[in-house]
Amino acid sequence: MKVVVTGARGFIGAALLPMLEASGHEPVALPRGPAWDPERGVLGAGAISGAQAIVHLAGENVAAGRWTAERKRRILDSRVNGTSALARAAATLPDKPAVFVSASAIGYYGDCGDELQTEHSSPGKGFLACVCKQWEAATGAAAEAGIRTVRLRFGVVLSARGGALAKMLPAFRLGLGGPVGSGRQYVSWIALEDAAAVIVHAIANEGLDGAVNAVSPNPVRNAEFAHALGHALGRPAVVPVPAIALKLAFGDMAKEVLLASQRVEPRRLLASRFPFRCARLEDALRAALQQR
Repeated sequence: MKVVVTGARGFIGAALLPMLEASGHEPVALPRGPAWDPERGVLGAGAISGAQAIVHLAGENVAAGRWTAERKRRILDSRVNGTSALARAAATLPDKPAVFVSASAIGYYGDCGDELQTEHSSPGKGFLACVCKQWEAATGAAAEAGIRTVRLRFGVVLSARGGALAKMLPAFRLGLGGPVGSGRQYVSWIALEDAAAVIVHAIANEGLDGAVNAVSPNPVRNAEFAHALGHALGRPAVVPVPAIALKLAFGDMAKEVLLASQRVEPRRLLASRFPFRCARLEDALRAALQQR
């Protein structure tokens, strides 16, 4: 299949392209520019013509810094406007793509404490939950046009190339890492290789549509995650990061991204027999640390 990919320069997109090629597909990156501006919802005519599948990964980084009003606007607009533009364009093509795979996030569930969340769980509260609800709703035009639409709710993607783990590594390598806040909050994670493979699986598996949790089947508490990362690096991981310090530095971003507890189950992936390569955290961290 010809697969048009947005966000191809991100660390998930960079892992996805060779995996698509290895699966026999023809990936085509859709770069940002005058013809494709996700924040403004601009998509030039013909940009996705001939696509048999669309994978939408583009969006502003939610954890790059404190959430100012302007940053919140960019986070929301880059997701909702870009997704809506792609979905509408796909819906109007004379030869419509067979599948539209759009990224979402487990931020949809908000701060859940110890309660297990599945694809049937209700949306949570807070800025990220609001963004995710609108983000997913923006795929509506594609689904209404009869295009199989998959909304992948990604957990924390573990990669040394980007995302949360890449930001943790300098401190942990110096032996200065440790639990965040109470350390009791759940972290629902997925290895980078599995994150890319889930997308390929979603393209191929005609039984998948709607919301799909893209997380490993083994969420862990934050303190356990810190211990496992320290062990993988051969460093102690006992220096706690107080919640109050994070809130003072990052405001609502710390509360919703760093301190929120999200215990999420990949029920639909398991039912579709997705073969996780790294179901155990130790294996995922080992694979991540081998990445260049």
